[in-house]
Amino acid sequence: MASIAVASRKKLLSVPAVAGAGFLVSWAAGLSVPVPSPGFGASGSAIVRDYAGHGGAAAVQFLLTEGLPAAALALVPLALGRAARWSRAGRIAAGAGLVAAAISLAQFAIGLALVATSTPGTAHALLEALNRADGVKMFFLAAVGAAGAVAGVLPRWLNYAGFALAAAIAGSGIGYALLLTGVATLAYVSLPLLILFVTGSGLALARKAG
Repeated sequence: MASIAVASRKKLLSVPAVAGAGFLVSWAAGLSVPVPSPGFGASGSAIVRDYAGHGGAAAVQFLLTEGLPAAALALVPLALGRAARWSRAGRIAAGAGLVAAAISLAQFAIGLALVATSTPGTAHALLEALNRADGVKMFFLAAVGAAGAVAGVLPRWLNYAGFALAAAIAGSGIGYALLLTGVATLAYVSLPLLILFVTGSGLALARKAG
């Protein structure tokens, strides 16, 4: 019994499991930070006004929603690729995850610059770059979801979640890349699916490896 408990503990503390769980915790904490969120059509002066007095909280939110989650966006797809023995689908998932992680880190840097500026023109350009980058990142995350679903190493329910993620986040990606407010609202569906897929995959891959 003791050996079984130790083995179960090692699975939960493995890299993909910690990365997946950390992704959930980081996003939950980030979304709980009370910070204004300027819309696509916000003017530069409105953006500066919204972030005035909220710079520290906004920086923390960018850390929790863009900076720290980048680790899971790289580590979980890499674990997926390894579990799939670097099949074509596994390589696509791993590669797309690495690109998404790099974009997420760039967004973190852009976010810090955004909350630090008091120049309306710069604020407008930075927010637009941040949103468009989010759209591009979503396309790569759609590839992670679809490739992960066909790699054959995840439980069936996660395969379904991967396909659903690919469809929803590709749609919201179009909205963010082109700054289309109506389509971008798909993010309310794609974000929970992303958290479910990344967290569930991390835990499932840890169990499989164990």
